[in-house]
Amino acid sequence: MRIDLHTHSTASDGTDTPAELVRNAAAAGLDVIALTDHDTVAGHAEARAARPEGLTLVTGAELSCRIDGVSLHMLAYLFDPEEPELARERELVRDDRVPRARAIVAKLRDLGMPVTWEQVAGIAGDGAVGRPHIATALMDLGVVRSVDEAFRTLLSHDGPAYVEKHELDPFEAIRLVKGAGGVTVFAHPLAVKRGHCVPESVIAELAAAGLDGIEVDHMDHDAPTRARLRAMAADLGLLTTGSSDYHGSRKTCRLGEYTTDPEIYGEIVRRATGAFPVPGTGG
Repeated sequence: MRIDLHTHSTASDGTDTPAELVRNAAAAGLDVIALTDHDTVAGHAEARAARPEGLTLVTGAELSCRIDGVSLHMLAYLFDPEEPELARERELVRDDRVPRARAIVAKLRDLGMPVTWEQVAGIAGDGAVGRPHIATALMDLGVVRSVDEAFRTLLSHDGPAYVEKHELDPFEAIRLVKGAGGVTVFAHPLAVKRGHCVPESVIAELAAAGLDGIEVDHMDHDAPTRARLRAMAADLGLLTTGSSDYHGSRKTCRLGEYTTDPEIYGEIVRRATGAFPVPGTGG
């Protein structure tokens, strides 16, 4: 069974629509896919309706969090999307995305770059606008050669065009997701190429607060980092997952590039009470 528990669609910053995503997942030979758009569940209904026979869909989201000035992402699986407290926090994060993106565009223009808000908004469409859309605009203008270059030189936390946004405290995120019947996995926790990471002591504190797992097998973790994370997970009693973090053509990773062990997936499903996978043969 091939299981990919971290993907994005046009509901946030991916380039595949939710329908295209599930069809592409089936074509890639996956049995289970999680749709985890940033701070939104807007793509779930379309993905559910378009799900090919034999593919299991796990509903989820990737929640934007911050602690001690460091941003991090919390994957939330199989929570009740109607639970009001978590829904309200997701809305607060989403509502801050447009003014934040406008402020980044303004900074880029001050730096002499010809990007416009209209261009960025057109790329984002109905999705939750974010830095990848701005990076795509810069690439289209020839300012940078890739999305990664845009982040590395301009949009990262230390970059000249970075602007902060509303983000959840990760301890509060765990509480809210648990309260909505969901399961939490810390996404790419040691992806140092993305910027600052939280110290391992914080991961231990999150585990004590109810964190279920950490994403180990990910394109931004090299082999020594994965080994370090597996040892940490064993010490802390955390589940370990693997996934592609697929964004369509916006990133180079492929669907199913990294996968999650079926026993770990089964434990995630067992712990969840807020929602259930939409079953195929992998359900």
